Amino acid sequence: MAAKKPIILTIDDDTQVLAAITRDLRQEFSQDYRILRVNSGPEGLATIQELKAKEEPLALIIADQRMPDLEGVELLTASREFYPDAKRVLLTAYADTEAAVRAINSARLDHYLMKPWDPPENLLYPTLHDLLDAWQVTHKPPFDGVRLIGFQWSPLSHELKDFLSGYMVGYQWLDYETSPEAQDLVKARGFAATDLPLVICADGKTVPNPTKAELADHLGIANKPLQEMYDVVVIGAGPSGLAAAVYGASEGLRTLIVERQTPGGQAGTSSRIENYLGFPTGLSGAELAYRAWTQAVRLGAEFLAPQEVAKLCVQDGYKVLTLTDGREISTKAVVMTTGVSYRTLDVPGIDRLSGAGVYYGAARTEARSCGEQDVYIVGGGNSAGQAAMYLSTYARKVFIVIRGANLAASMSAYLIEQIRHTPNIELLPFSQIKEVCGQDHLEAVMVDINGTVEKRPARALFVFIGAKPSTEWVHDQVLCDSKGFLLTGRDLVTDPRYAAVWKQTREPFLLETCVPGIFAAGDSRAGAMARVASAVGEGSMAIKFVHQYLDE
Repeated sequence: MAAKKPIILTIDDDTQVLAAITRDLRQEFSQDYRILRVNSGPEGLATIQELKAKEEPLALIIADQRMPDLEGVELLTASREFYPDAKRVLLTAYADTEAAVRAINSARLDHYLMKPWDPPENLLYPTLHDLLDAWQVTHKPPFDGVRLIGFQWSPLSHELKDFLSGYMVGYQWLDYETSPEAQDLVKARGFAATDLPLVICADGKTVPNPTKAELADHLGIANKPLQEMYDVVVIGAGPSGLAAAVYGASEGLRTLIVERQTPGGQAGTSSRIENYLGFPTGLSGAELAYRAWTQAVRLGAEFLAPQEVAKLCVQDGYKVLTLTDGREISTKAVVMTTGVSYRTLDVPGIDRLSGAGVYYGAARTEARSCGEQDVYIVGGGNSAGQAAMYLSTYARKVFIVIRGANLAASMSAYLIEQIRHTPNIELLPFSQIKEVCGQDHLEAVMVDINGTVEKRPARALFVFIGAKPSTEWVHDQVLCDSKGFLLTGRDLVTDPRYAAVWKQTREPFLLETCVPGIFAAGDSRAGAMARVASAVGEGSMAIKFVHQYLDE
């Protein structure tokens, strides 16, 4: 999108003078500037306020001194509140020269011009060119994408940051407490601090306190199904769900994928995946998810987000999914790739500070705000290791808190080696977090190290202590193991409850649950391997079994 031309605004109640100055300005400056004209002081001030609200770039204001209701000096003085950097020129007659000279100090005038200014080549253009050149040197065009204004320690602000990042939407974050620009934007658009977080979309629309669904709507992300019946609905857009959507759509199935948050699942929050086939230098989880999402949509899959399936039931062999907003979706087959969610850390203060310094998962959006401060990571798996490497770029020190003696049992060797050679990452073995401290945000952690409890300052705490399957909502329909993971294939056949629930003459397919036509893939399936490559493989395989089921 081309940047807007800056504006030159001229204000005069004398129509002849206004027409003359406008004509001369357009003749010389119209190629690089937009020339606006207004014929009264109050209307001029209203125009300036309106331009500010629309975030139009105003380079130069030329106002006549002798105007009823509002004199030029008063107008130019008032304009400083809205455009402090705009150049200000007073148009004056010889009799008003003294007032113009005084106004150079009081209104911080940049120049005054005597009427008439003929010839303009000598008496008008050189001065204005100098002023406009000086303005261009210091002018910083406003960010023309999505802007998010909020409070650093607001959990909702953090959620919206993660949501925008998850969909690879470039945005500018403005902290209301520390950014004068943020405060000006909120005021200019008629909002207050109580309306934060505030999202300003690229088209200029302003959305106060948005839900993720409202934000998705403004960003053009579909949240309503387009068809009444699908061949397959994939629930969850992690690596396995995205793979199922890609293969389902590419093989001609009417495919819908429903995601409650952002594409990629837990893998999508990874700062760097270095052991995925075909990417020798690694890639971020968000990048992998975005590529796969784009691929699925290009091949014809529909994508609904942020939407959550609340209920699943079977009617005459068809599967009916009820979304949390009450809508129903009918499909012939379902692939459940609901993944897992992080287990919560059960220590004093954790609920109060969650999203305000305490984060579950990598929370890449918060890394830059950790500059030159200490952060703590709880957990010793690959996700924790990848987060530690990423955070070490910004934080003064990264502490990894683990209960065991070392990382060898739970982390890949390549990550252990990288951590060992990163000087600002320190491993705290035989340790655990006992408490998190702070008023409105995390300020310190109580760490038990080898039986000794220490209080240490902390900018952030990132928690990776295992995961539980996101299957609670479907326990009444399909069989799960004792930990809540979905039973499929041979694991289902060997379960004591199998004979009572499976009524088909054939055995269930490899990834099929106890309900014919409902399949499971990825981390929420019992026996699955927690690796991106295996999740992608299972999602792809699930579509093969969907075809076999539909052929029946």
